[in-house]
Amino acid sequence: MEKQISDVTRMVPCSVVLLSVGSNEAKDAMTATATFVAENLPLLMVSVSKNSTCHELIEESGELALNVATTQQVDLARKLGATHGKDVDKFRTFNIESEPATQIGAPLIKGSLANIECKVVTSMPASNYVVYLVEAVAYKADDSKTPIAWHNNRYFSLGQEAR
Repeated sequence: MEKQISDVTRMVPCSVVLLSVGSNEAKDAMTATATFVAENLPLLMVSVSKNSTCHELIEESGELALNVATTQQVDLARKLGATHGKDVDKFRTFNIESEPATQIGAPLIKGSLANIECKVVTSMPASNYVVYLVEAVAYKADDSKTPIAWHNNRYFSLGQEAR
């Protein structure tokens, strides 16, 4: 099987976050990856398709939540990654339990390793995507949960330290 240059993106292991955005009037969620940029100011980076509902809601609100996915959320990550469109209420369709954030209007997804509330610092277009640089303004975490990573089109548990 011949390799394509686009396959290179599957070679880089990625964090898995369930990005949530919106308010009581309109909300959406999608599977994404977030990259650490800096600790002080706590900055992260996330890429969102220009054609997604999440993109529209981020542009309107200037904020989002990054919910770090766990081993119990692999099925949800798959569903959110494969479902697109404005006509689908993903929270209702997939029975996503959520709770209010403390600093932003986006809902937080229950059962995540961490819920990171973020405000957009800046953004830049990149092909069919927009890359957002976001500042974490609040978070909570449950260290008893195990995060997952995405590599070569598959999800992996990150339960054990490599030595």
